[in-house]
Amino acid sequence: MDKSCKAKRIINRTTIEVKKEIISKHESGVRVCDLATQFGIAKSTISTILKNKEAIKGANVARGVKTLTRQRTQTIEEVEKLLFIWINEKQLAGDSVSESIICEKALHLHADLIKNTPGTSPESDIFKASRGWFEKFKRRSGIRNVVRHGKAASANKEDADQFVLEFKDYVEAEGFLPQQVFNCDETGLFWKKMPKRTYITKEEKSLPGHKPMKDRLTLLFCGNASGDFKLKPLLVYHSENPRVFKKNNVIKSKLHVMWRANSKAWVTRQFFIEWVHEVFGPSVKKYLQEKNLPIKCLLVMENAPAHSPGLEDELMEEFSFINVKFLPPNTTPLVQPMDQQVISNFKKLYTKALFQRCFEVTSDTELTLREFWKNHFNILHCLHLIDKAWRDVSHRTMKSAWKKLWPDAVPERVFEDVEEDAPIVEDIVSLGKSMGLEVSSDDVEELVEDHKTELTTEELQHILTEQQQAATEELSSEEEGRGSVSTALIKEMCAKWIEVQIFVEKYHPDKAAVSHATNTFNDNAMSHFRQILKHRKKQMSIEKCLVRKRSSESKPGVSGVKKSREGMAEEESPTVILEEGYRTPEQQSPIVILEEDHRTPEQHSPIVILEEDHRTPEQHSPIVILEEDHRTPEQHSPIMIIEGDPPSKP
Repeated sequence: MDKSCKAKRIINRTTIEVKKEIISKHESGVRVCDLATQFGIAKSTISTILKNKEAIKGANVARGVKTLTRQRTQTIEEVEKLLFIWINEKQLAGDSVSESIICEKALHLHADLIKNTPGTSPESDIFKASRGWFEKFKRRSGIRNVVRHGKAASANKEDADQFVLEFKDYVEAEGFLPQQVFNCDETGLFWKKMPKRTYITKEEKSLPGHKPMKDRLTLLFCGNASGDFKLKPLLVYHSENPRVFKKNNVIKSKLHVMWRANSKAWVTRQFFIEWVHEVFGPSVKKYLQEKNLPIKCLLVMENAPAHSPGLEDELMEEFSFINVKFLPPNTTPLVQPMDQQVISNFKKLYTKALFQRCFEVTSDTELTLREFWKNHFNILHCLHLIDKAWRDVSHRTMKSAWKKLWPDAVPERVFEDVEEDAPIVEDIVSLGKSMGLEVSSDDVEELVEDHKTELTTEELQHILTEQQQAATEELSSEEEGRGSVSTALIKEMCAKWIEVQIFVEKYHPDKAAVSHATNTFNDNAMSHFRQILKHRKKQMSIEKCLVRKRSSESKPGVSGVKKSREGMAEEESPTVILEEGYRTPEQQSPIVILEEDHRTPEQHSPIVILEEDHRTPEQHSPIVILEEDHRTPEQHSPIMIIEGDPPSKP
């Protein structure tokens, strides 16, 4: 047969994550043949994976990576993790990104990491951000809405003007009133950030191990064209249950925001659908009924990962009165109402409320501004400030925001530019100076705009660190609140999920859709349980280290081996005691036994003592015994058995 007629062989590679699962199962006793059957992989492939298990276990790779190569260094892994955060930040800001822009950013991140990492050089760590790398990165990360060519982030005025005309015809044809038309948009808020020139920011930068005060959250705001109805915002933070919530018994359902959390503090499609079902739908329906208006509305928004086309198909039947219209790409800065001073006005009002709070604390308490800011200002304070700032955004500002998209909905008396920001900025400057802060109106404008500026490599690394730490910090408390899940069950479910993942990747025709779906489920669901396993493994390692430390602390005093009794049977291994205590049963510490001996008393060989301790009872450290203790049950202290295997003969 002609070689050209032969079908091309399809190679299905296994991800590093699956390889680690295979290694873990094999180390727990599962045979190679059983692993091959379970994962649908040839036994020779399983053997190869096990042969390279040390390299695979030590690999800290970006998600979706299937192979380890010499060219794929730890620096490149870090580049991909930071790049994924950067892309989501850009999309959160309403910016589209092209392949060329992503590759350019990747090269910039790589250069920064090489420059700031001791022991690395451009010659030893080559990275070209090629087309092949980009395609693999796109498939691994599951990113979408990436433009192939062109300067994607530039605003498209022509498309914006055309959409304004189409929008006018649409609302007139459907008979929508300003009260029935809504716009929503997300924005990032660095809620614990001062203007750059204040001494707090300067001191913070001078500290060793400096990390920028950029604790970030995401807010989704929504309001109507008549300006008289602002909805409860959606807030996404990186912590589900911050410590201050537990300390103050906060009931999240009663907050003035809809509280959601994930490790990245991003609005996901799931969170957005929940907000529509729990906040937008019921609130708008009630509002329209109170206004005696027809129960129908229009929600205008940009096409973002959290709310992309097909949204209406996912709405519950009772919310079928909600119509959705998407803005054209790259028109957000030009026509989206929430981007026309509403979000900017909110951030200035938030800064004013923040400065007002600081002023009140320093005036009414003995705390200095530095002490309050660094040790007492927390996310609960932030929530109160967010609520106040959102309530203070005026009807005039909300109505004026529609003048570019829907001029007919804006009354003439508010059509001119709104000048509400200037007094707010003046108040911020005045409050700042009263607290001894060096701050000007330009500093305030820069602070508000800084929420939208390009994040530096250092800031991206800080966000990545926060994301990685956030889930781990709460695992213990979450397990206590929801009931502990056994480690065995979690491992079993993780293995089943990997089986499903392998099956779908192998047989589903749409590889891109599969990659996006599995990555989303991994991020939003399975990562929680993997963090639990990681946390428990870490705790187990700490406990083992403590046991070894206690044992090693007793060894320096060993001076020799004293034998007692003659005629010791050769086949018997001696009982070894590292330390003998002369305390009473009441004074004894818990005994840690490393071996359990199942012989009868008659079969026991003489005791070999490594050290005789003549200290007083108060000076004794805990007793560590490697074999069974022969005291009566009444004399025994609590026993913790570490292992049951008998030791080899010395």
